[in-house]
Amino acid sequence: MDGFLSETANFINLDWMNIAYLFVVGFIGGLVSGFIGSGGAFVLTPAMMSLGVPGLVAVASNMCHKFPKALVGAIKRARYGQVDVKLGLILGISAEAGVLYGIHIQESIKRSFGDAGSNLYVSVAFVVVLGIVGSFVLLDALKTYKSGNTHEEEKATKLAKWVQSINIPGTMVYFKSLNAKVSVLFTIPLGFATGMLAATIAVGGFIGVPSMIYVLGAPSLMASATELVIAFVMGLGGSFKYALSGLVDIRLAMIILGGSLFGIQLGAIGTTYVKPYMIKVVMGVIMITVLFSRGLMVPVYLSQLGILQPLSEATVKLLKNTSFAIMVLALFLGAFIVLKAMWKGIKTEKIATKEAIGHGKI
Repeated sequence: MDGFLSETANFINLDWMNIAYLFVVGFIGGLVSGFIGSGGAFVLTPAMMSLGVPGLVAVASNMCHKFPKALVGAIKRARYGQVDVKLGLILGISAEAGVLYGIHIQESIKRSFGDAGSNLYVSVAFVVVLGIVGSFVLLDALKTYKSGNTHEEEKATKLAKWVQSINIPGTMVYFKSLNAKVSVLFTIPLGFATGMLAATIAVGGFIGVPSMIYVLGAPSLMASATELVIAFVMGLGGSFKYALSGLVDIRLAMIILGGSLFGIQLGAIGTTYVKPYMIKVVMGVIMITVLFSRGLMVPVYLSQLGILQPLSEATVKLLKNTSFAIMVLALFLGAFIVLKAMWKGIKTEKIATKEAIGHGKI
């Protein structure tokens, strides 16, 4: 009970400015989530932390809002035939094991080092994962764009072809998104890593989406949509576990969910109007921008833990304000790219329809 009270004491006060900010954050997070399939938490968790929400509470509250939103997005995109339910459920089950293990690690760090230790762990994890995955995805998207093959079907990577070629009797399962059989011995570690990361920073899509694309060979659209199924399974179990420890701020979860449910519908519609490489562009650009936002806060947490010399109040304030400004930039940058891509795609489709009518094809 004492642990519960100490956590609730860390729940932030909500005024109308914070509520409006969180709602907009939820909308843009939902927009990005519906568009790229990742739960959008790589925007939402840092955005909550920028308001002063402890890292562990931000992760737990984010996970709580995620599973109903992910369900809505998965159903929406399933109507467009983009979801591989079987792959999502199989990865989701092993991801749940990763979530439970990740929560155990989070709670251990919190008990040993307090909020500063938890915030540092979450922030460093963000910087490392965002740097690696964001750079890889962005470079891959730029490579596709420069090659001029943006209209061509995506081809499976050499690694994916090798994975699909391995036949381990008794473990093979056919997945429609891959149009091939793959051993569950490959999906289990991928799912576990996805869940582990989701419990750490509330972002499983960083591993989930790229692993389905580059390791298993799923098309970008199918991978991003199927990740929503995994997010639902992980979020359901993870939220319950975090809630038992009193770490879920239901106010934050509900405000963000309210905004997200609007955004995710729009984002899911947008996937039908854009080229697959644009999903990678959006994902990469936002990841790299958020990386700088979280990176600026690392010295603050190191100082609070006594690892670095104490920083002056002016320096801490400057770092916090700059981090917050970059976070806001990431939000609007993501929304701008998604909406612009959607507008361009809808415009192109209308022109193509008019030309088809003019030639008597429709």
